[in-house]
Amino acid sequence: MSTDLSELLKEATKEVHEQAENTPFMRNFQKGQVSLQEFKLVTASLYFIYSALEEEIERNKNNPVYAPVYFPAELHRTAALEEDLKYFYGRNWREEIPCPEATRKYVERLHYIGKKEPELLVAHAYTRYLGDLSGGQVLKKIAQKALQLPSTGEGLAFFTFDGVSNATKFKQLYRSRMNALEMDLATKKRVMEEAKKAFLLNIQVFEALQELVSKGQENGHAVQPKAELLRTRNINRSHEHGPAAGKESERTKTSSTGRAPATSLVRWIVALSFLAMTVAVGLFAM
Repeated sequence: MSTDLSELLKEATKEVHEQAENTPFMRNFQKGQVSLQEFKLVTASLYFIYSALEEEIERNKNNPVYAPVYFPAELHRTAALEEDLKYFYGRNWREEIPCPEATRKYVERLHYIGKKEPELLVAHAYTRYLGDLSGGQVLKKIAQKALQLPSTGEGLAFFTFDGVSNATKFKQLYRSRMNALEMDLATKKRVMEEAKKAFLLNIQVFEALQELVSKGQENGHAVQPKAELLRTRNINRSHEHGPAAGKESERTKTSSTGRAPATSLVRWIVALSFLAMTVAVGLFAM
C-alpha cells in the first residue's frame, strides 16, 4: 500500500465521493438543470469558505506543515469570487449575500484547524483546489450554457485559473509537493480523516435540510423553520471561538423571530448540494 499522502487521501475519500456523486442534484446539474438564483447562492457560500481557507493559509504559509503547497498566485479563489459576486449582486454585494448555518460551521472548522492544528489544513486545500481544477472545469461549461452567461467569462471567474497554464501538470506538481510534506503515519491518518470530514460537512448538511423540507411538506402543508441565514458581519465574529461556537449561533437562532419561506429553503438545499457536488466531481478526476 502506498504511503504517499495524495494516494492515501484519494483512497480515504472514495466512499464519500460516491455518496456525493449519487445525490439527485448532481445528476440534475449535469443535465444543465440549475437556476441563476441557485448559482448565485452557492457562489456566496463559496466566498465565505475560501475567505476562511485562504486566511488560514496565509497564516501558515511559512509553516513547514503547509509551506510546500503554498501556491497563492495559481490557486487562491477569494478575489475571483469577489469579482463574480459583484457581477451577480452589484457593488453592494457584501451587504446582500447571506451565509447559511452549514457554511458557517465549515468556516469555523477552517479557522480552528488553521490556528490549532495547521497540519490538517492540507486536507481542505487538497479537497477544494484540486477539485476546482478538475471537475470545476466541467461545471463551468455547464453553468455557462445553462445560465446563458457571457462568453467573455463574467460570473465565472471562480472557475478561471489564469496562473495555471496546464492543469494536469500542475496537479502532478501539487501532489508531489504534498507527498514531500514531512509527516509520520499517525499525522497522515489524521489528515485523511480531516479530508473525509471536509467532504461530509457538505453532504450531511444537504441530507439534513432535505429531511427537514420533506417533513415540512407532510399533508401538503409547508412548515417554515427558523431562519438560519447569517449576514456577512456575523461570520467574522463567530470563528474566534473555534468549533464550539455553536452555542452563540444557537442563541442567535433562538432569539430570531423571522421565518424563511419554504421556497427559499428549497433553494438553499440545492445550492448547498451543489457545493458538495463541486468537490465530488473534482475528486473523481484527481
